[in-house]
Amino acid sequence: MNLPSRQLTEDTTPRPTAGLVAPAGRDGHLIALDVDGTLLDGEHLAPDVRAAVSKLAARMHVVLATGRCVVSTKLVADRLGLFDGYAVCSNGAAVVHLGTGEPVLMTTFEPGPAVRTLLQYMPAALVAVEEFGVGYRVSAPFPPGELTGIQRVQPLDELLDGPAPRVVVCRPGWSAASLHEVLARVGLHGVTYAVGTTAWLDLTPDGVTKAAGLEHVRSWLDVPPHRTTAIGDGHNDIDMLRWAHQGLAMAEAAPEVQAAADAVIGSVRDAAVARELTHRFG
Repeated sequence: MNLPSRQLTEDTTPRPTAGLVAPAGRDGHLIALDVDGTLLDGEHLAPDVRAAVSKLAARMHVVLATGRCVVSTKLVADRLGLFDGYAVCSNGAAVVHLGTGEPVLMTTFEPGPAVRTLLQYMPAALVAVEEFGVGYRVSAPFPPGELTGIQRVQPLDELLDGPAPRVVVCRPGWSAASLHEVLARVGLHGVTYAVGTTAWLDLTPDGVTKAAGLEHVRSWLDVPPHRTTAIGDGHNDIDMLRWAHQGLAMAEAAPEVQAAADAVIGSVRDAAVARELTHRFG
């Protein structure tokens, strides 16, 4: 099954920008792991989780699949001992080689129309446009710890001028429910979006998801579809959990996320991923 993502160029077929090489010694199994709420509890990485992921990565294709930008994903990969292989970042808009930090796939969109529509309903929202490998261009500084990398403040017109792989719209002080109410009224078109546990909205190109990015990696590495496993906890993991032959949801996941999975495992607070990986793969 091929899940092409859309690019605002004449050629809309995603292709690697560099040669893909499967890390030596891996068998034909791909393990896709969400980061926040799955591997990390806040910024805490349990030693058991690190050990289990590092051990598994020596034998199988472990692929981080996260909404985090490339800079932040690379920092997490280093903490996990993942220094080669690939990661799906920005909810599927970027696939990077962990050894070089270079993109092998980048998909962009024009964020202006969607963001301007949202700002009509939430004018005090903060906007961040991801800059690959650097950080973000922002409408105003984000609260400490919310974004990783350099933040460059720009006027909104300049911020929304040109393509981007991912855009964040955040309304401090609002709940996720309030943001969902806005989205129900707005009816965004031409983008893919995911809402976090607070009033945090990720916008990516239409049709771009973690599942789409993982499908590209699976195809490039020639991993059979029945040898894929994914673990996640968020709404942006639903497509990924359905894509994998075995989709596993964390205990904290919302009911609709758990419904997309084949099974529900334990809590991130109890390092459930470590136990599950060890139980299933040794």
